[in-house]
Amino acid sequence: MPNPADPIVRRWAVFFGVCAVVLGAALWIAGEVAERRATAELARQAQASAALHAAVLRSELAKHRSLPFVLAQDPDVAQVLRAADARGIDALNRKLETLSGGTRAAVIYVLNAKGMTIAASNWREPTSFVGSDYSFRPYFRDARSAGVAELFALGTVSRRPGLFMSRRIDGPDGMLGVVVVKVEFEALEADWSSAEPAFAADPRGVILVTSIPAWRFSTLTPLPRSEQQRLRAEHRFGEAPFTLLDVRPAVVAARPPRLTTTALPGQPAAHYMAASADLGASGWTVFTLTPTGSILSGAVAGARAVALLVGLAICGVAGAVLRWRGQASLRAARQEAARAELEARVEERTAELRRSNRRLTVEMEERRRAEAHVHLMRDELVQSNKLATLGQIAAGVAHEINQPVAAIRAYADNASIFLDRADSDTAKNNLGLIAGLTDRIGLITDELRAFARKTSAPAAPVAVREAVDGALLLVGPRLRQTGVRVVRREADEEALVMAERFRLEQVLVNLLQNALEALEGTADPEIAVQVTSRRSQIRIAIADNGPGLAPQAAKTLFTPFATTKPRGLGLGLVISRDIVAEFGGELALEPAPTGARFVISLSKAR
Repeated sequence: MPNPADPIVRRWAVFFGVCAVVLGAALWIAGEVAERRATAELARQAQASAALHAAVLRSELAKHRSLPFVLAQDPDVAQVLRAADARGIDALNRKLETLSGGTRAAVIYVLNAKGMTIAASNWREPTSFVGSDYSFRPYFRDARSAGVAELFALGTVSRRPGLFMSRRIDGPDGMLGVVVVKVEFEALEADWSSAEPAFAADPRGVILVTSIPAWRFSTLTPLPRSEQQRLRAEHRFGEAPFTLLDVRPAVVAARPPRLTTTALPGQPAAHYMAASADLGASGWTVFTLTPTGSILSGAVAGARAVALLVGLAICGVAGAVLRWRGQASLRAARQEAARAELEARVEERTAELRRSNRRLTVEMEERRRAEAHVHLMRDELVQSNKLATLGQIAAGVAHEINQPVAAIRAYADNASIFLDRADSDTAKNNLGLIAGLTDRIGLITDELRAFARKTSAPAAPVAVREAVDGALLLVGPRLRQTGVRVVRREADEEALVMAERFRLEQVLVNLLQNALEALEGTADPEIAVQVTSRRSQIRIAIADNGPGLAPQAAKTLFTPFATTKPRGLGLGLVISRDIVAEFGGELALEPAPTGARFVISLSKAR
C-alpha cells in the first residue's frame, strides 16, 4: 500500500483533486452557455416565424381592404341604391358574384340606408343574404356613422367566422347605403396548421384566426363579464364561453419571445417559445408557439459532452506530462542510445536515399504536371456542362422573370393612382408588393449567377434541402411549361452532407433535366425527389414515371460519349458521377417499378 507521505502520492492526489474541480466547473459553465445560446437562437427563429405569419395575414387583409373602397365609388352600385329597379339589382348581383369569385372573398353584399340587403354575391344560393336585415350589425352602424368599419364575427346565416369590412356609400343627398365584404381565413388557417401553432388575437385578447380550431374565441386574458354580454348581444361570437387559454406564463408578454408551457388539444403539456408580431392598423396581434422539443436539452447535453471530452483530454495530457517529467532521466538516456544507433543507420542509407530521391523528384514533377493538366481539363469539362445546362433553362427563367416585372409595372401604376387619390396606405402596400417581387427576381438571378460561377471549393457541410431547392428553382420554369409534377419526400429535412453546394446542384439539375426529357409524351408525368438517411449516409433519389431505360442503354450509362439522345454528347452522367465521387460519394442507377431512378449517396456531415 503506498505511503500517503510519499511526494509522488501527494502529487497525484492533488492532480486528481484539481482535475475533478476543473471538470465540474467546465460542465456547469458549458451547460449554462449552451442553454443561453440555444434559447437566444430559438427566440430569434420564433420571432422571425411570428413576423412571417403576420406578413402573410397582413397581405391577405390588404388585398381585400381595397374592394369596399372601389365598390363604394362604383356608379352602378350608387344607381341601384337610388333606383332599386329589378334589372339593376339583377345586374349588380351578377357583378358581385363575379367579384367574389375573382377575389376569393367569402361574400360581397350591398345594404340600403335601412340596413336591408338588396344585392349579394350569394344571391343564387339557399343561404342568400338578399332581403336580410343587418341594421343591428355593428359594421353597419359604424360604417353609417364613421364611413368605414371592420368587424370579426360569426355569420348569422353560415355560422362561419370571418372579417366583415364595410364602407358607406354616399350620394348627393346623403348616405345611400353600405357595401360589405366578408373575408374568411380557412385557407390561411390550413397553411398555418401545417407548421407550428399560430393564432391572431384582437386588442381584447380574443383569439380570432387560429391553426388550432378548439382555441377559437378563447381569450389570452380574463374578459370582463360585461364585455362578454355585450359581444353576445351583438351576435358576434355566438355562444362562445370565452375560455381563458391555459398558457403559462401568458403569451401576451411574448415581447421579446419567451419560453412558455401549454397543451395542444389531445396532447400533453409541452414547452414552446412564444413570439408575437403586431398587424398595425387592425389592432390584431399574431402569436406563434415554436416547439422547443429536445433543442435546449440536446444543446446542453452536447455542450457538456464536449466539455467533458475536452476536460478529460486536458487532464490526460496533463497526467501524461506529469508522468513524463517523472521519467525524464531514464527517457533521456534511452533517447541518447537510440539517437547514436539511428545516426549510424542513417549514414549507411544516406547515399542510396539521395539517389532515389533524385529519381523520385523527377517522377513526381512529371506526375504533378500530368495531374494538374487532368484537373484543369476536368474542371473545364464540368464548367462547360454547367453552361450548357444554363443554356437549356435560360428561356424558362427569362419567362419566370418577365411575370414579376409585369406585375411590378402594374403595381407601380396603381401606386401612382392611389397617391393621386391621397391614399398613401394603399400606395405603401403596393410598394411593399413591388419590393417583394423585386426580391423574387433577385432570388432567381442570384441562383443563376451562383450556379454559373466556376468553383472548385473542397467538400464542406451542405444542407440537402438548399441544394434541392436551388436545383428546382433553376428547372422550375421548364417543369411548369411541360406540366411535370414534382413530389418531394424528405424524411430527413435538415440533412447535411459533405459536398460543395453548387456542384451538387449541377448534378441534381442534370438528373432533373434527364428526367424531363424522358417524360416527353408521358401521360400524367411525375418526378419524385426523395431524401433518406441510412446510417452514415444521406441518399438523394431522383425518379420519374417515364418509359425507363433499355437494358443495353443501362449497361453503357456511365460510359463517356454513350448516349440515347439525338443531340447528346453522353457526358452529363459521366461528369455527374465524377463530381459525386470527388465528394466521396456514389451516383448509381437503381431498379424501379416504372421509369428510371438515380440515387446519389453522400456521407453525412459530422
